[in-house]
Amino acid sequence: MRRTAALIVGGGPAGSAAAIRLASGGARPLLIERHPDGDALCGGFVSWRTIDRIASLGVDPDALNRDRLTHVTIFAGGRVREATLPRAAIGVSRHRLDTLLRAAAIRSGAAVETGVTVRQVDGLTAHLADGATLAADALFLATGKHDLRGLARPAAARGDDPTLGIRVRLSPAPALTRALAGRIELHLFERGYAGIALQEDGSANVCMAVHRSRLHAAGSPADLLGALGRECPRLGERLEALPSDAAIDAIANVPYGWRQRRGAPGLFRLGDQAGVIPSLAGEGMGIAFASGISAADAWLEGGPAGAAAWQEAFARRLARPMAVAGTVRRIAESRWSAVAIAMMPPGLIQVMAHATRMAP
Repeated sequence: MRRTAALIVGGGPAGSAAAIRLASGGARPLLIERHPDGDALCGGFVSWRTIDRIASLGVDPDALNRDRLTHVTIFAGGRVREATLPRAAIGVSRHRLDTLLRAAAIRSGAAVETGVTVRQVDGLTAHLADGATLAADALFLATGKHDLRGLARPAAARGDDPTLGIRVRLSPAPALTRALAGRIELHLFERGYAGIALQEDGSANVCMAVHRSRLHAAGSPADLLGALGRECPRLGERLEALPSDAAIDAIANVPYGWRQRRGAPGLFRLGDQAGVIPSLAGEGMGIAFASGISAADAWLEGGPAGAAAWQEAFARRLARPMAVAGTVRRIAESRWSAVAIAMMPPGLIQVMAHATRMAP
């Protein structure tokens, strides 16, 4: 059995942020990640406030993507609304983001091991796929939307009609660049929505949150994309560029709206393991970085004993942005979304954008 003072399970934004902060504070955390070269299903939207957090960790935001997103365009039932974002944002692939963050963690002095799979957690001990065990004084759980046996989020959080995450990528093309340069598109439809933004290589990330009932009605992910393209003409225009054999990534049972309200000694739940904000808000990355940084600060100040108080305080920080995002999501996924868009004052989009951000 190996032992470490601070074990971080998951090498995405939350885990890497915690590793950088802990190592910068004089600790030597161990970060383990199962995918050596992964590209997690994610919208890839980095908000203005999150850009500042990334810079504070020693990663140059321009290394993620030099181009900025300055506008949002919302489509719903033939209605269109456009607004300027409060500040410029970034679209980036998780592969680029995670690679740069892990490199920064190593430079900071953290130990990073990839290709390591955790099968289950017992207390603060991780049981690995190769039969080894890792015991820790403090465990930072940063596995994103994927649960681990022993620390799984409650099944009831998924609801009666669970949400699926679906992603496809559109290859770089001049027409695509002209249409999406500087903007993120949001396409609203009944029981779901889609976001589209350009990434650092010029490809477009199309990420959807769709209720399972829509997939069942369509029959398959490919059939669902076809149905949504016919239902939403502007979305259909974007999806026309998708090859018939394109890869469709999916993740099931995303518990949007769930928060971890109670803490446990020595256990810091980060990112989506702390709370899952509806992706429509574009603040999943913000929560990941904010949780990783603040949890590391709590450990540096009070050690493992500070975990429970930190978790409960972080849940309180999440309450307002998640409540606002939940309300917006219910309207966006309803059959009345087009009416809501038509009646929306231009300034309201910016108000909602501010209200769904994590506080500094």
